[in-house]
Amino acid sequence: MNTYMQTIALIEMSITCAMVLIWCFQKVLQTQMSLTVRLVLLLLLGNLFFWPLGLSLELPLAAYVRGVTGDLSIVSMLLLWSSILLSVKDVPMGVKIWIALLAIIFYPLALGFGMFDPYVWGYGSFGFLIAVIIFGLLCGLAGWVWGVWLISLAIMAWAAHWHESTNLWDYLLDPFLAVWSVCAIITFIYQRRRAKTQSGYLFRAG
Repeated sequence: MNTYMQTIALIEMSITCAMVLIWCFQKVLQTQMSLTVRLVLLLLLGNLFFWPLGLSLELPLAAYVRGVTGDLSIVSMLLLWSSILLSVKDVPMGVKIWIALLAIIFYPLALGFGMFDPYVWGYGSFGFLIAVIIFGLLCGLAGWVWGVWLISLAIMAWAAHWHESTNLWDYLLDPFLAVWSVCAIITFIYQRRRAKTQSGYLFRAG
């Protein structure tokens, strides 16, 4: 079973590394590659990261990356994959704010800065599971259907022990998702202020 989990984790990390490189290629080239090109690159780069290359490397490249970053949460991983492969980028700003606030509160407490540790809720707490389901329903009511799928898949992966971790938090949140949310909020505020400033210059008298 442990070998099976390790293989799954390496496949996920290989795909994730390939996705990040594809994103970098598109940024450098300043163009949106076709789906066919993205799939071909995903196949080639994914295999490059998954299989050992020999030389002085005893493990696949994905294993070394995973040793540094750890496993991504299901939510973070699927957000990344869908945004690059399928160009799904409709994450509401309200959800990003909630993720950022949750991370700002959660990580200091989980690291011991406080009287209680919310991380323990992830070990089968029924109340925490209900809260996550309610949050998913709120995403649906707000019109973000993909968010409902993300949370549902994360819960199913946790129930099936898809990763080595048995804590639900690890399937929902990770530092990369938190940093992405904070950066997205800062970028949004900067763009709004820049647009407001430019609008003021355009309509300034004289």
